Amino acid sequence: MSLYFVRHQHSAETCPAKDPNMGQMLVQHVDRKNAKKFGVEILGDAVLDGQHTFVLIVEAEDKEYIQNFMQPFAQAGSVEITPASTCEAVVERLGCDPVPA
Repeated sequence: MSLYFVRHQHSAETCPAKDPNMGQMLVQHVDRKNAKKFGVEILGDAVLDGQHTFVLIVEAEDKEYIQNFMQPFAQAGSVEITPASTCEAVVERLGCDPVPA
C-alpha cells in the first residue's frame, strides 16, 4: 500500500455541505468501511474551516483507486492526489526526494 495526500477544493457556490442531501451522501461516502470497498484506507481527514477545502491522508495500492473513490468530489470541484511519505520514511531515506519508481 502506498501513502497519498488528497486535496479537494470547491467554491462557496458549489459547497456540497449547503445541500443537506448531498452533504449526508458525502458523509456516508467517506465512511472508512465504504472507502475500503474502493480499495482505499482513510487514515485521516479534515475540512479546512472557511476554505472550502477537504483533505485526506489515505493508503491505496494504486492512485486509480483513489481517483475512483473521489469521483463524487470531482463533480463539485478539483481533486489533487499526491504521493506522500511518513516522516519516519523520509528520515530513513535521508531526504524528501520521492522514491524512484
